[in-house]
Amino acid sequence: MRKRLDKLLSLRAAAVALCSLGMLLVSLASQAQRVSLDKVIAVVDEDVILQSELDSRIAELSENAQLNNRPLPPPEQMREEVLDLLVIESVQLQLAERASIRFDDDTLNRVLENLARQSNMTFDQYVNALQQEGVYRQTREQVRRELTLQELQRGMVNRRINITDQEIENFLNSEMGRTAMAADYLVDHILVSIGENDSNALIEEKLEYAANLVSTIQNGDDFAQTRARAQQEQRFPISGANFGWRRLQQIPSLFTEVVPEMEIGDVAGPIRAGNGFHVIKLADMRGGTERVVNQTHIRHIMVSPNEIRTEEQALALITQLRQRIVDGEEFETLARQNSEDASSVVAGGDLDWVNEGGMPPEMEEIVGKLEINQLSEPFRTEVGWHIAEVLGRREQDMSLQYSRSQAENALRNRKYDLELENWLLELRESAFVEFKE
Repeated sequence: MRKRLDKLLSLRAAAVALCSLGMLLVSLASQAQRVSLDKVIAVVDEDVILQSELDSRIAELSENAQLNNRPLPPPEQMREEVLDLLVIESVQLQLAERASIRFDDDTLNRVLENLARQSNMTFDQYVNALQQEGVYRQTREQVRRELTLQELQRGMVNRRINITDQEIENFLNSEMGRTAMAADYLVDHILVSIGENDSNALIEEKLEYAANLVSTIQNGDDFAQTRARAQQEQRFPISGANFGWRRLQQIPSLFTEVVPEMEIGDVAGPIRAGNGFHVIKLADMRGGTERVVNQTHIRHIMVSPNEIRTEEQALALITQLRQRIVDGEEFETLARQNSEDASSVVAGGDLDWVNEGGMPPEMEEIVGKLEINQLSEPFRTEVGWHIAEVLGRREQDMSLQYSRSQAENALRNRKYDLELENWLLELRESAFVEFKE
């Protein structure tokens, strides 16, 4: 059963890959052209599987295999495996319906827009191409089905996965964990070379030249352009290049103690080595566990337009509340009585410390310009009208929380595929399935 399911899951992955334009146009066009009598070939709980669905899916997978030059199993085995695939999909889709997992047209349009971009088309061009082939509606339903299955699997499987604190500690302390959590560095490099026969005076002159390059870059000149100008001057032998993205252990050992102490944009040097004077710049960094974030302590009052309050009335009310605060009334009291933000109303509008980027963009922009204890003018976000007050600002080291969160995600991803396989097996075994001759 497990081997069959392995094959079934590989076929499932192949079916998901059919969301590219070329495969959809080929497979769905052939589906639109087929005209045959239909019949029920399986009953799955409260759903049925039709002969046309089986034929269509076999055709899609066959065409996909031909496009990717992959072998297919014998016809009878293919039919049995694809029918099992349709059974498991049917059980999942029924479960998703009961769980009210649905995707609206806006979400489908965003997915189709991404597919259009991958095919170097605009959204309209992509839709027109599908319509000309007569497969636009089928494509939307296929995308909707795949999104539904993915959302259901993510929710059902993740709740089955339990990551303990001890597992997180073990992962962080393991060689695998340290490698997975290590940062990647993007380092740019200039070398002012020293020759074997250089005099002490010439070496000092090259050191001064390298120091001038550092000063020029620190004053705002582009690193790569500075290197190119130095090479064109031909005063001294100049070399160097961008190292590309590398882990710390992949960076030349001369720089391994320097780079981790640098901030993005920092320039270091001249660094003396046997072959010359090195100048480096940390152009970028990604990954790692060090996270110092800017936080703002804010409180706000929100008033939203609704069926009995117009946009103008909402603005008038928030303006009135602001004036009452300016006149001396307590912010907390007015927030509890009037704010429509359920997450903060009990706390008198207090949102506590909010990480940078943790607010709606419109609020982030307004709050970012406020002084501490300054009350904002009324401003609009997607959910309503607000007034806000900044109570404090700070930098907070979130490295420990971030590293544990990343470790938990890594462990969850490692367990996900096996748990998905187990869940699908249980789902299949618990379903009522009756095959028709």
